[in-house]
Amino acid sequence: MVSAGAAAGTRPRNRRQLIVEAAGQVFSERGYHAASMEEIAAKVGISAAALYRHFPNKYALFAECADVMVDRLVAAVDEAPAEAGLADVLATVTRVTVAHRASGGLYRWEARYLGPADRRLLRAKFAHVVERVTDLVRRERPPGDERLRAVAALGAIGSVTMHHTSMAERRMEELLLAAAAQVVASDPGAAAGSAGSVELPAQPVPRTRRAEILAAAVPLFARDGFATVTNAQIAQAVGLAPSAIYRHYPGKVDILVAACLQAAGLLELAAERSLRRAPGPRDAVVALTAAYVAYSFEHNALNSVAEAEIRGLPADLRRPLITAQREHIAVWEQQLRAARPELDARQARLLVHAGFGVVVEAGRALRWQDTPGHRDAVTALATGALIP
Repeated sequence: MVSAGAAAGTRPRNRRQLIVEAAGQVFSERGYHAASMEEIAAKVGISAAALYRHFPNKYALFAECADVMVDRLVAAVDEAPAEAGLADVLATVTRVTVAHRASGGLYRWEARYLGPADRRLLRAKFAHVVERVTDLVRRERPPGDERLRAVAALGAIGSVTMHHTSMAERRMEELLLAAAAQVVASDPGAAAGSAGSVELPAQPVPRTRRAEILAAAVPLFARDGFATVTNAQIAQAVGLAPSAIYRHYPGKVDILVAACLQAAGLLELAAERSLRRAPGPRDAVVALTAAYVAYSFEHNALNSVAEAEIRGLPADLRRPLITAQREHIAVWEQQLRAARPELDARQARLLVHAGFGVVVEAGRALRWQDTPGHRDAVTALATGALIP
């Protein structure tokens, strides 16, 4: 964290860099729309007027944060010697990611708020990192879905930017690197048939006007972001006048809360059902993974809204949702520690998030095209991150 007193008292020459670091943390923690220039300025220890001397507006600062973050990864893979192996490059990427974990989380959900040109540039830079890792996977590992395995491994590493589990950096790097190595060594066909064994709860059929509003709002939130969508758009999707929305929800934020609660409920049911058929701890981890993958594909819009938007909610509305998330992760943690007794609670939690990171990035790489083969492949890769 930037020292406000130091920043204000010594007027460092690298103030722009300090601003970008602080802004990256705020954007990652609060979301683009909830973050304010005043909050960022206070974190650096300067006035808002001083901040505007460096950046004309919040978007310009946000775009630079995104650029700086991905440029670090590009440098990590480009500066590796030509003879460097896959393990060396993944280790370098892991060190950079862990060192900047507080500001690295904005790329997963918040980058959608970049303008088209900036988004294309960001994607091109990430694609460069992915291709470098893919080439090494192709060179050093058995053939088969090399790019998907590379993306999934980077997802395991990048997961550390999405949570606050505390641990010594060296141990964190070791666990993430081991998980990434296990992912690239996995056979995406190893979980063939797992998709068919998942008993996934169905999303409720909207039978009331309130439920119809929620069902219409979720894909809009997923596509355009909660802050961008208006009540008028939601009302139009349902065939209502905008004022009619307020008869069912006091405000737009209440629709978002309802979506997050629905996601939490479906995920809890999926986990419970998956564990009923698991005869042992290792089977339980595989079953949980298959269920989470199935849920992520089938309820992709709902899941992405719940994951991306929860940080922007007011604290009193966010608290019960965070509690539900922690309870869900505790189920995974318990099963993973039973399967791998050498892990302590924090190590297990870190790896659970690594598994989630694999699902998110591999699913994105497959454009969330929901087929049994895609579900099986992602299940195999995510399981690889969790169990050697």
